Amino acid sequence: MKESWKSKRLKWLFNLSPVYRRTGGRVTYLADDYHEVRIKVLRNWQTRNYVGTIFGGSMFAATDPMYMIMLINILGKQFVVWDKAGSIKFVRPGKTTLTARFVLTPDQIEDIRSEVEGLGEKDYVLDVQLKDAEDKVVAVVQRTLYVATKQHYQQKQARKKAAHG
Repeated sequence: MKESWKSKRLKWLFNLSPVYRRTGGRVTYLADDYHEVRIKVLRNWQTRNYVGTIFGGSMFAATDPMYMIMLINILGKQFVVWDKAGSIKFVRPGKTTLTARFVLTPDQIEDIRSEVEGLGEKDYVLDVQLKDAEDKVVAVVQRTLYVATKQHYQQKQARKKAAHG
């Protein structure tokens, strides 16, 4: 899918944002429908660790917001999406600029939408691979996302407030 003016603008804003920029990550592609995002994590003086490879914290932080932002934009305002947990498994040292491709298929989105509408809320675990210049996996990042209908989420928050207030 092509990038639209809107998705190019969001990509540009991402890359200018001081918070994201400091991770060493750069968004290189953002599909107009938010079903795919591609990033790269630069290997430079800001992202190198003590032994000269890419710092794991840079890898982890550069992947942080992607699935959450994708789901928020795809599912729309009737759903609540939170990034709940994350982990990273290192496979080999990152000695070159790394790339990652985040993809959510229409079937995945339909499953998420129907499951959450039926249950009210559900956690989803999504993986992304960071690959080096030779297309070898350097790290696998796993993100756990909480997805709820807005109505369920508001009722849950009201119950918590009543119990503590």
